[in-house]
Amino acid sequence: MKPTLLVLAAGMGSRYGGLKQMDGLGPSGETIIDYSIYDAVAAGFGKVVYIVREYFKADMEAAVKAKYSGVTCPDGSPLEFVFVTQELDKIPAGFKLNPERQKPWGTAHAVLMAKDVIHEPFAVINGDDYYGKDSFGILADWCRAHEGSKGEYSIVGFELDNTLSESGGVSRGICFYDESKRLSGIAEHLNIMKDPDGVVRGDNSVNGEHVELDAKALCSMNMWGFTPDYFELSEKIFKGFLEQNIGELKKEFYIPYAIDCIIKAGEGRCDVLSTPSRWFGVTYKEDRPAVVEKFASLVREGVYPSPLYK
Repeated sequence: MKPTLLVLAAGMGSRYGGLKQMDGLGPSGETIIDYSIYDAVAAGFGKVVYIVREYFKADMEAAVKAKYSGVTCPDGSPLEFVFVTQELDKIPAGFKLNPERQKPWGTAHAVLMAKDVIHEPFAVINGDDYYGKDSFGILADWCRAHEGSKGEYSIVGFELDNTLSESGGVSRGICFYDESKRLSGIAEHLNIMKDPDGVVRGDNSVNGEHVELDAKALCSMNMWGFTPDYFELSEKIFKGFLEQNIGELKKEFYIPYAIDCIIKAGEGRCDVLSTPSRWFGVTYKEDRPAVVEKFASLVREGVYPSPLYK
């Protein structure tokens, strides 16, 4: 069984507005998505599903087909690509969209858009985050181990110290789990950075308290694993979400919220998988030169070829 990789690329805009996910950061113009797909294929993923907006779906398909036309899986089979759109009006019947709303419904809604094209265990990632080879290997192994299972989900936890930006504070969800490494909750913290004394600190999103954080605590970077029954459970939760928020302009339906509802209802459990990989991405425009250098360094070390695809 080959698991599927679901790439959340719907917005295409970066966090700071100027850089797009298709911006070339590697030595030969490779994007972060290019490296993620390269690592995913090496780990055994056989299909890539892109969640995109309708207005650039055709351009994205053309670009992907041109770039990855010769890419094959380790067994020699061609890598499959599927494109699915996320739009505001793609909501369950019986709900009327607020005509003033412009903000997308969030990451859990984006994942729901793929319910008709994924029938096997699958992974979810952000299109503009670099996760590292080890992370994809760990998640691929988890997916293969849960073929045919139900109610089994996972989150790849990165050590907090491996996710910070040198350009400013970041927001991270700190994972809490039991002795079996089953997720019990995620606590969001804002403005996290390493202070001059070397201690990592951030603001608790609930009470605003500025607190010291464990640099080795596992945090979410939106890298998940799901068995396909997740779609049915998530859709049910989304309907409940809409009953409370259909008229809202900014409320979003996030993956951690859906998972929390599933866990509390006793309908599933979520493994916390730890990775030694260092996450990086362009959180601020000032991060870009450092990210370019990191990819150049990985090429020099022989981790990746350049160009990545020929």
